[in-house]
Amino acid sequence: MSEMARPFAIERIGSGATPSMVEATATERTAVAARLRVLDVGALRCDYRLRRIGLTAIEAAGTLKAVVTEICVITLDPFSHTVTEAFTVHFVPSGTEDEEPEPDAIDQIPFDGAAIDLGEAAVEQLALALDPYPRRPGASLPDDDALDVPGPFAALSRLRPKA
Repeated sequence: MSEMARPFAIERIGSGATPSMVEATATERTAVAARLRVLDVGALRCDYRLRRIGLTAIEAAGTLKAVVTEICVITLDPFSHTVTEAFTVHFVPSGTEDEEPEPDAIDQIPFDGAAIDLGEAAVEQLALALDPYPRRPGASLPDDDALDVPGPFAALSRLRPKA
């Protein structure tokens, strides 16, 4: 079960663009933060435009906006930032997904039954949008010179007789 299930009945999607919006509750944001292993998800909203592709597939063009608190990999300090991501996915009936999709192909999300889950799609897109090595703005690695700290045995090397 998804932390943010938002089933949307396929029968509601016509031939033109059908708008839909999903927004996470506080409880859902806490569960999403735990799933994505971030400190906090302060906001999570996704606006969709849904349209049919052929008889069985649904195209979902979305814009995701989230406020996420993570740990900086350089300073180890928590920091919050806004994630904004535009994306397109195709919902396809289970078993009809491309077995070996092209790297640049639109992602396919399989579904069963008469509904697609727009909430789970939003969580998956947030997971893809997060930097695996988050850096607080302005944080940078130290210069190589700062890393040239003599080791604990550097003084002993001076005591060795010279040949």
